[in-house]
Amino acid sequence: MHFSIQAVLENDQAILEPLAEQDFDVLYALASDPKVWEQHPNKNRWKKDEFVNYFEGAMQSKGAYKIIDKASGKVAGGTRFYEYSPEGKSIAIGYTFYATKFWGTGINPSVKKLMLDYAFQFVDTVIFHVGATNLRSQIAIGRVGAVKVGEQSIAYHGEPPRLNFVYEIKKEDWLKG
Repeated sequence: MHFSIQAVLENDQAILEPLAEQDFDVLYALASDPKVWEQHPNKNRWKKDEFVNYFEGAMQSKGAYKIIDKASGKVAGGTRFYEYSPEGKSIAIGYTFYATKFWGTGINPSVKKLMLDYAFQFVDTVIFHVGATNLRSQIAIGRVGAVKVGEQSIAYHGEPPRLNFVYEIKKEDWLKG
């Protein structure tokens, strides 16, 4: 089986489709709410010029997705695989955001499970970088079983470095449930 970091992925709650240039407007409509980014290290991503940079990085990554809520058929947000290391048998999942109307609906854990189940067919470790001030995401990633393993200053595409907490899940732990 071939590992594609942009395979269409689907479960009972969500469909992940590879991000395309024509998805900009629908994603920006969701991302233009300042509340989406209030705990994120880049709190200005709701501004169009900042989101353009985010979107360009997503397209260049070749691992980005739009998240579709199956119940409504609406685009709920975006996420991506990145930093795939065949040698290290690892990959990162992140750059995830959701429109506020999808918060608390269970779509985030469902999407993470979908991505983790897929990734662990090919890797042994999945890494998450979460902003040091993003308590909401730190709690959410802990709920799916990720463990904090360090801190790292990360420069996202076209942005200055910011402190992130590094979390990971090992395949053997994921399979144990």
